[in-house]
Amino acid sequence: MFEGLLARRADPEDEAARVLYQAIVEQARDPAFYREGGVPDSLDGRFELVVLHSFLVMRRLKQEGPAGAELSQKLFDVLFRNLDENLREMGVGDMGVGKRIKKMGQAFYGRVSAYEAGLEDGGSSLVEALGRNLLGTVESSSAQRETLARYVEASDRNLRSQDLSLLRAGRAAFATFPVETGAGV
Repeated sequence: MFEGLLARRADPEDEAARVLYQAIVEQARDPAFYREGGVPDSLDGRFELVVLHSFLVMRRLKQEGPAGAELSQKLFDVLFRNLDENLREMGVGDMGVGKRIKKMGQAFYGRVSAYEAGLEDGGSSLVEALGRNLLGTVESSSAQRETLARYVEASDRNLRSQDLSLLRAGRAAFATFPVETGAGV
């Protein structure tokens, strides 16, 4: 009799955030970022790519007002829940997880600020931010940094023109990497 009252209803926003996060992770795992882009195939490199793609999707969701803000928050929650789970799977103890998550949160907000400014000014600050964050632990060429910046700009344009219903279904319209100069996206 009480089962119906006590059963927790599935929140469609939770499911949308989960499938959207899966699309982000799948894109961040594209081997081209590591081969052609020079992003280190390491925990740091993978973290940076997931943060970058999460930022791009969250930036798009801001266009949708309160509905987009809710989905963006749910996506953020899924991202950091996943980071927490991964740290625990790697053997980080309970005492260390909180400190690392806090540090990752600070890194996330720093990247968001730098990438947002870089997309808004449409210039070299995006190239610099990507070089500092995605490629900061390895030697990289200016061509790699510029190709990454073109990719971010193309993905931002693609996502901004994408219907919200597709994002809710986990189909984020990221550009293909690498983006060639003058190539259509």
